[in-house]
Amino acid sequence: MALNKNPKVDLKRKYRRYFETSLIISLLMIIAAFKYFPQFDKGDVKFDAPQELIDVEDVEHTKQEAAPPPPPKPPIPIEAPSDDVLEDIEIADTELDIDAAVSAPPPPPKEKEDEDVEPVFFIAVEEMPEPIGGIATIQSKIVYPEIAKRAGVQGRVFVKAFVDENGVVTKVELIRGIGAGCDEAAMEAVKKTQFKPGKQRGKPVKVQVTVPVLFKLQ
Repeated sequence: MALNKNPKVDLKRKYRRYFETSLIISLLMIIAAFKYFPQFDKGDVKFDAPQELIDVEDVEHTKQEAAPPPPPKPPIPIEAPSDDVLEDIEIADTELDIDAAVSAPPPPPKEKEDEDVEPVFFIAVEEMPEPIGGIATIQSKIVYPEIAKRAGVQGRVFVKAFVDENGVVTKVELIRGIGAGCDEAAMEAVKKTQFKPGKQRGKPVKVQVTVPVLFKLQ
């Protein structure tokens, strides 16, 4: 059920009256203002700072010229066959004589065997080579260098010895040395020593073995 408003407290009934009254009062105030205050005092504006003149120069626009395209690559000359060359060619007779005897081609030349082939030495075998008389034999053959004695050089030199089937040292190589002439002395002592040959399945074979040589001052 809708509620009826009391006409005494309804504000919407007086909106039109209030609007017309306000509009009339505003117009009267504007007319009075133009009638009694027609002029306004104008003041001159003064600038204390001096005015600067700025010269504006016209800047010419730079024109970018496009680079000319590269010249085309010259064609590769192709040699054409000459008529003079073709006339000089002689064509041999290609007829095959079936009854002609054909000789066998010569045998190919035998390849020369390389006599300087390095022999193969085993690294590990069942019985490794040993110096006859033991390491003491090698130590007895060492000549201690004088420069090593003066410098007090001591240590152990490791030499690789290549021992053949007869126990002869064919070549020696230095693995690790101490310098001061001790390396050369150790290699020379090992090379002069006779070894007991190494064996594989009871048969003497070529073996390479590492020999330690001690240098110690008394």
